[in-house]
Amino acid sequence: MDTYGLSAEQVQESQRKHGTNKLTERPTEGFWDKFKDNLGDPMIRILCVALVINIIFVFLGQTEWYESVGIAVAVLLATSISTFSEYRNESSFQKLQEEASHIRCKVYRDGEIAEISIDDLVVGDCVLLQSGDKIPADGVLDEGTLKVDQSVLNGESKEASKRMLPKGAALPESNMDFLNEYRVFRGSVVCSGNALMRVSTVGDSSIYGQIAGELQRDDDRDTPLKVKLGKLAHGISKFGYMGGIFIAAALLFQRIVIKNSFDPGLILAYCSQWMTLLNDIIQALMLAVIIIVMAVPEGLPLMIAIVSALNMGKMLKDNVLVRKVAGIETAGSLNILFSDKTGTITKGKLEAVIFVDGQGREHVSGQDMGAGLAPLLSLLVHYNTDAVMSGEGESMRAIGGNATERATLRFIPNLHARAQIKKLDNILFNSDNKYSCTQIEGDYTGLLIKGAPEKILSRCKYYYDGQGDKKPLTGLADINRKIDELAARAIRVLAFAHGSGRIKDGALPSENDWVLAGIMGIRDEIRPESVAAIQEAQQAGVQVVMITGDRKDTAVAIAKETGLVAGDGDLVLTSAELAQMPDEELKKRVKDIRVIARALPGDKSRLVRAAQEMNLVVGMTGDGVNDSPALKAADVGFAMGGGTEVAKEAGDIIIMDDNFNSIGKAILYGRTIFNSIRKFIIFQLTINISAVLISFAAPLLGRESPLSIIQILWVNLVMDTLAALAFGGEPALKRFMREKPKKRDENIVNQYMWTSILTGGGFIFIASLFFLLSAFTNNFFRPDPENKYLLTGYFAFFIFAAVCNAFNARTDKINLMDNISRNRGFLGIILLIAAIQILMTYFGGAVLRCHGLLANEWLMVFIPAILILPLDLIKKALCRNNG
Repeated sequence: MDTYGLSAEQVQESQRKHGTNKLTERPTEGFWDKFKDNLGDPMIRILCVALVINIIFVFLGQTEWYESVGIAVAVLLATSISTFSEYRNESSFQKLQEEASHIRCKVYRDGEIAEISIDDLVVGDCVLLQSGDKIPADGVLDEGTLKVDQSVLNGESKEASKRMLPKGAALPESNMDFLNEYRVFRGSVVCSGNALMRVSTVGDSSIYGQIAGELQRDDDRDTPLKVKLGKLAHGISKFGYMGGIFIAAALLFQRIVIKNSFDPGLILAYCSQWMTLLNDIIQALMLAVIIIVMAVPEGLPLMIAIVSALNMGKMLKDNVLVRKVAGIETAGSLNILFSDKTGTITKGKLEAVIFVDGQGREHVSGQDMGAGLAPLLSLLVHYNTDAVMSGEGESMRAIGGNATERATLRFIPNLHARAQIKKLDNILFNSDNKYSCTQIEGDYTGLLIKGAPEKILSRCKYYYDGQGDKKPLTGLADINRKIDELAARAIRVLAFAHGSGRIKDGALPSENDWVLAGIMGIRDEIRPESVAAIQEAQQAGVQVVMITGDRKDTAVAIAKETGLVAGDGDLVLTSAELAQMPDEELKKRVKDIRVIARALPGDKSRLVRAAQEMNLVVGMTGDGVNDSPALKAADVGFAMGGGTEVAKEAGDIIIMDDNFNSIGKAILYGRTIFNSIRKFIIFQLTINISAVLISFAAPLLGRESPLSIIQILWVNLVMDTLAALAFGGEPALKRFMREKPKKRDENIVNQYMWTSILTGGGFIFIASLFFLLSAFTNNFFRPDPENKYLLTGYFAFFIFAAVCNAFNARTDKINLMDNISRNRGFLGIILLIAAIQILMTYFGGAVLRCHGLLANEWLMVFIPAILILPLDLIKKALCRNNG
């Protein structure tokens, strides 16, 4: 062997000229960058407007400073929790990425072999590549031949052959021609062979680096929840601002016109007292601010942050790592999911599943065939291969060779371990001859042959029966029929035969007198749980599309077995057929597509774009570098835990066990979160609407300020924070997977929710008027000039009515305790809210405007509050009958 490798001086010169092999790291958002982004939440923006107005009133001496502090705390809490949750998960992900990227390479430097970090490679380095190695840079082979798996780059599962560049030949240009037999690419895996590679392209200039660089663009579109919350925030802000203006005008009308009995003279006289008029205008503006604060569900951003954080922990236990909080809820809204076949729907591991002997009899393992045939098959399998078995007992595994050879070794044990067998010559498998052969001598002699049936069967004159005796081969038609049956089940076949004679000049003897042992069926087994998971996803209204590099007939067989293709309307396309289809036609047909066969890297991104232009919420799975652009472009990218670092960087959610079943769990958790958010919206908007109505009506009826800003913030932050924990613990129910996916632009508040909100809000409003204005209620409370006991009792009633309504909001069933055993924290938190409110009644003081109540006064608080429960049950019964 020649002396290989660069000298230290040459390494430095190459680094200066071409750089190192280190990929440019994608800049990650720091905590404060994420915090700033989260301040752009629609609800947070409304709160910030209210905060600014309130601060102005503090300087004018028209409100207390702690009201502004309360609003500021609302903003900081909601923003900090969501930011911390996302930052913590991102930090965990970065640690995983760093651990995964610690790759060492065997490189010749100064004529000696050395192990260096992948980042330290330079152009001109000579790298030793062996079976199982991941190719660390783009380059060409100086010596040897390889079989490489380039599926992470081009999605093609077929192994590619690579050979050395002929002496004096021009170096092939660096491009994406993965079929170039001289060039090898970073990210590919060596399946078999040994070679020396000369590095030609490093770092960001490599194909791997170029694809990774494309992911630096930040072109994310809004998530479905953000779209829905944006619409809700717009509606609430419009309602709050218009309501505030209207209520301020109504209060001024009451002070200026009604109080002066509509008398023009009295009105003019009143207006001439400008200090009094200015005070009334300020009071009206203050009331407007109160209405705006009451209209905004301050606890909603906080609730979303809490419920997302709680479910992220649950999902991690189910092998689902959430990198981006938005990815969870988006998963629940999926309309269409483009899924890889290998390793996701299938096990990603070739297995020999059947052997058919020369008589057409089927065997599922080496143990159930005849005593004479098994040793012959073991000889043919174990001595005509580059793979070997390593280890003992349960730890035994096949290593080396290619995936097909390793699968055949696992089918039958080596029954000749102690035999004296010498390999004399061999013929390697290639795409032209489609077979491999090894010539042996010793305890056994002859030619051991395996390969494509069409190349082997025609040269077989005999077959081995179960006792190992040679018999004339007469059932060839039956064997070919069996091969067709296996092909229809997506099972590839290899034929095994024994021949006489010797290999001469790399060729087999011409005699057609081989003895057939049989054909072995090999397939990438479908995960048993994938079939049920796909069916569940389809029942959930999610269209599942399988994308594979397999041939069309193989893809169709797998699709039928998994239930992806069930009828004539289900569309199966090859990449070539997809390429011929115009974009407009693709958009029309995208809802019918079930399988894309012979897929190329660009197909995934095109499918994502077409589906998104149809306003569908799109999910994409992937593990290779070639998948990364599509993973990033999709609404939610599911990267496989066993995939490349670039793919995981592009994904929103990491499926740690590479299992389609885990994707189904992510969809279920997403729907659970969305339903929990909807339950909380019912709970909080009921409070807010009733608060706005009573704050509008009470001053006009002579009872000013029934609820202060601090009391509303207490409801929306302290109580709602605890309520968020209660609703965040709601279980992931299988019935959520029977719901239809929510449209991207669908209103988050649906008809059922509006019915519940208006029923509960209407009851609290009417009960509030009765509580504040009726003599009957007033007689229950101790009289005092400021009505402090009555207003304390009303605040407590308002809280406990909301607490009781939490039971109504958490389920649409008549049974209010439906699945309560799976969220035991709910009852504990509700009791805690009640206990805190009772304590604050006695210790809240001037800040919460509370004073201790007597037993009979508490009775007047609890009885009307509890009435909201039977009222909602009546509403549910009526809705069910009408539905």
